[in-house]
Amino acid sequence: MAQAIGIDLGTTYSSAAVVRNGRPELLTNRDGDALTPSVVLFGDDQVLVGAMAKRSATAMPDDCVQFVKRHMGDPHWRFIDSRDKEYSPEELSGLILRRLAEDASMALGEEVRDVVVTVPAYFDDARRTATRQAGEIAQLNVLRLINEPTAAAVAYGLDQGEAGTVFVYDLGGGTFDVTILRASGTEFEVVATDGDRNLGGFDFDNELMRHVAGAVQEQGGPDLMDDPVAQADLRDRCEIAKRTLTTMPSATVVTSAGGRSYTVKVSRDEFEAASRHLLERTEVIAEGVLDDAGLSWRHVDQVLLVGGSTRMPMVRELVRRLSGATPEARINPDEAVSLGAALLADQVSAERAGVAPDMKVRLSIRDVTSQSLGTTALDDRNVRRNVVMIPRNTKIPCKREDVFFTMVPDQRFVLVDITEGEGEDPEYVAKLIEREIPLPAGLPDAAPIKHIMSYDIDGLVHLELFDETNGRHLGEVELDRPLNLDRSDVERMRQAMRRLDIQ
Repeated sequence: MAQAIGIDLGTTYSSAAVVRNGRPELLTNRDGDALTPSVVLFGDDQVLVGAMAKRSATAMPDDCVQFVKRHMGDPHWRFIDSRDKEYSPEELSGLILRRLAEDASMALGEEVRDVVVTVPAYFDDARRTATRQAGEIAQLNVLRLINEPTAAAVAYGLDQGEAGTVFVYDLGGGTFDVTILRASGTEFEVVATDGDRNLGGFDFDNELMRHVAGAVQEQGGPDLMDDPVAQADLRDRCEIAKRTLTTMPSATVVTSAGGRSYTVKVSRDEFEAASRHLLERTEVIAEGVLDDAGLSWRHVDQVLLVGGSTRMPMVRELVRRLSGATPEARINPDEAVSLGAALLADQVSAERAGVAPDMKVRLSIRDVTSQSLGTTALDDRNVRRNVVMIPRNTKIPCKREDVFFTMVPDQRFVLVDITEGEGEDPEYVAKLIEREIPLPAGLPDAAPIKHIMSYDIDGLVHLELFDETNGRHLGEVELDRPLNLDRSDVERMRQAMRRLDIQ
């Protein structure tokens, strides 16, 4: 049986892992590193992915793209290189996934096709589907998507063998998630989750960049944020300075513009003051998830920090202050997610092949919905309202039903949609799909139409309608995800990637 791997597809860095001899381990890439920068550079006759692309970002900013994960599921965003060629987020993520799979194949000595890919817990349907499509474009078989905090908790739980309530604070390069789950041996049950898909180390870098750019202007220099080349160089230097501030009380940023060199010394206190509002956003979300779970900090047995950005001292101090406990330090925050994904990949691959998994134990993972799902209906004042059928943090798989009523005698069709979000006003929720379902003739006024919505383990959403008056099935709505690529686009991009020379 070909080995399946777990992939942590990150905003700034990605990694891959596999289960060998019953334990998960990280795979090194062709550069000998465990982490691969999630950076793509387009050249004249080849595509660079990873460290080489990242090193070339300052010299070729118009052909270099980073932080693609933030744009997943956005049908309007495109990266346009210096040759005016457009690339979707799915294509770009596909290039990163292909590079990771090729490097894993080199490390394992056999071709890798089957993968489990991680996603932020708060990714909505469009972003999860975009991630699956990126895997298809990379000619990979995506066995399953798993939420990043859940994957990290699985890796930690199996490694330590401890039971209890685990609070996972996951601050990565571009996203932030909080998940509370109960662990017992090989069983993991998510209780509540929330997050912000636009909050991560990238935003802390931005604050440091603005601070340094302002100091350069005070020295009589230009605004480094206005020049793409200068901004790319500044980002690289500020990222290094941020890492220095993790262990040192101050860091020095040396940059140049207009033929002149500028030196800016930044203290840890200055950096923390500039980015305090970002830290406070994570605090609000963390406290909110506890409320959603109906728990307090005294109910939490372990606090797990995940994501490279949790190395910042102010993050660790915040979590200590909130929880009253020292965060768990026995697991590498950069590695936990891909290790957990590898464990699930080993199990799912073995189940499909009808053989025993390499790790010899069976995982039981019960996750929850990160977004509320529902439909819209007219209220008694004939105003269309959003009605939540599957609330956020409902355990999956799940099925919910509700009854709505026709508005006029002999109504011939009903307009059915699936929405994502919690607001009552349809303007403030995402409409995933809309369909007209025919109704049988002769229905009376206010005839009951039962709606049954289900959410399966792979994140597929179905909505079935039943005519309660006559006891018959009216039809089913299944998401075709209008915000994502259609099948012809995926296949075209898949074929185009076959022809690329990826280094």
